[in-house]
Parts: sequence; C-alpha cells; structure tokens
Amino acid sequence: MNQTPAESGSRILSGDYSAALKERILSIIRTAEEFEKSGFPLMPYVAAWNDDDKIIWYEYAGNSFTELLKTNTTELSRIFRKSILDQRHYHYSDLPDSPVEEEIITRNQLSGKRIDLREDVQQKRKVEAVYKVALSGNRTIWLKDQGRVEIHPDDRISISIGCLTDVTKEMEQKELLRIIGYFDDLTGLPQRKFMERLLEVKMGELDRGHIEDFSVLMIDIDHFKQVNDTYGHQAGDFILREMASLMAATKRKNEEIGRYGGEEFYAVCQGTTTSAVDLAERLRSLIKDHLFCHNGQEIHITISAGAASAGELPEVNMDELIGLADKRLYRAKHKGRDRVVGQ
Repeated sequence: MNQTPAESGSRILSGDYSAALKERILSIIRTAEEFEKSGFPLMPYVAAWNDDDKIIWYEYAGNSFTELLKTNTTELSRIFRKSILDQRHYHYSDLPDSPVEEEIITRNQLSGKRIDLREDVQQKRKVEAVYKVALSGNRTIWLKDQGRVEIHPDDRISISIGCLTDVTKEMEQKELLRIIGYFDDLTGLPQRKFMERLLEVKMGELDRGHIEDFSVLMIDIDHFKQVNDTYGHQAGDFILREMASLMAATKRKNEEIGRYGGEEFYAVCQGTTTSAVDLAERLRSLIKDHLFCHNGQEIHITISAGAASAGELPEVNMDELIGLADKRLYRAKHKGRDRVVGQ
C-alpha cells in the first residue's frame, strides 16, 4: 500500500487495525487531499478515537487547518483543544414553533464534558458545533464544525469525517448584537432598539430611492393580563416565547419581527400599508389557530394590530410613523380585538 506524506502519520494505517478499516481511511484521505486542492474555503479533516479511551487524534488535517494553529497533524488535537475558548451546540426541536437553543460550554466546563460530548456524536452519528478559538497574536476566530461519524465495531474505533468553516464575521455580528442588547432575553427576538435602528436604515433607503415605501406594524396580545391573572406569569412567559417562535418562523424576506415591550410586538416590512396588513393578517390567523398548551391547560390567544406606512406621512418621521401604527392598534382594540386596522 503506497502512502503519501499526509498518510505517513496515520495511527490507523500504521497500527494493528483491520485491512478494511485501513482501506477506508486511505480512501477518505485521498479524497480529502483532492478536495483541498480544489481551493474551496473549507478545512477538511479525518479524526478518530478509540472506544476504550476516547482520546481523539487526527488521521488527516488539511494544510489550512494545521497552518492556522501553527502545528502539525500529530500535535493538532492537543493544540486545538488548548486553543478552544468555548464550544457551542445548537439544539433543534422537531416542532416548527420551537426556538433553536444555543448551549455554550466554556473551556473550564469542556474538560469534564468531553466524554459525554463524544458519546453524543457517536449516538447521533454526526458532529455539529461552533468553536471560539484563540490564535497567536491575540486573534480570536470562530470555526463551524460539521462532520459525519462512522463506527467500526470490529476495530473498536470511531472516525469523524468533516470540514471546518471560518464563520468569524457571522458570529462576531451575533455577539455584538447580544452584547449591546439588541435581542430580548425571553423571546430571542430583536428588541425596540433594533427596530429604531432598522427604521433609520429604511428611512435612508427611501430617501435615496432604493425602496418605494416601507411599513410598520404594532401588535398586541389581546387580554394578556387575564392570561397572567388566570394561569400565572409562567404561563404568560410561555405565551410570549411561543408566539415569538411562531411569528419568527412565519416572517418572509424583507420582513422583520421583534418585541416592543411587555406583550407588544412590532414588525417592519417593505411596501405600502397593504403589505403590512397582509403580514398582520397572516400572523393573526396563525396565532388564533395555534393551540397554546401550558402544563396541560389550553389557552386561547388572539392579537390585534395596527399598520401604517411611511408613504402615508407628508414627511417621514420615525415617532409619527410608530404613533400612527399605534393609534390604529388601539382602534382595532376598540372595535372588538382579534383584528387588523390599516387605515
């Protein structure tokens, strides 16, 4: 079996393992080498661990990966482990209205959870994580890890075939928004501060002629105080989270939805008031038909909304636009709730 330089450090190829496993590893390494030559901005790797000790090593790592950490394949596992500041996992529910949960495991916590994490990827047969990594020169980057796990029971070994992607720009933007308080802790939606910034951007786009019009929706949960009084504040928080997830999953391109405060939400979309009313009716119908169930109790929820567009104002002003949508929201309330008013 002729080996290339990249294969010569392979513990499996040089160890007491089956011919089938060695052939599999050799095939993957050759494919990974060809993939890296293509120039795609990805860092391919082949990792492995013995089921008895769970210590991971790299059978193969692309040059971009080893050069990033200024090491070689043999030392890569140790250096990479020392460089990780935190590791993030995203948990997805099968339910369309459930939010994505982010689990952050710090460097100190990682040492006690590595075996559990390894067993988890073996069970799921895949690797999905984001690492915050410290580099030399006080640089910090974020690497997204996606891989597929193969289990070889005859050799009592598992291998992970995957790629790392640099997602530093995306994660830094996400962290910045979190730090400056753009996102609501309870619902995960953008807060009022984000709405104000978004409206400033929309006003600039309108002024420069990049868009023809944009609209604002003010949305309020009907009789929310009764929900808290009847079912308790935990039920109220559940309703806010569930409704936020529903609305976030429903919004389309050029639509943004956030929490204004309390039980009041907002939406911003491109187009006239008609576009905002269409969005509001879509949300109203969705929420009215949704079964909110907290601790076995079914809670019926409806919303009211007011819509207004910048094109309705003689001169675009953020406060006046929000105020007009707010007036129409209260008109919807006075007309009996569970409705949208757009003029």
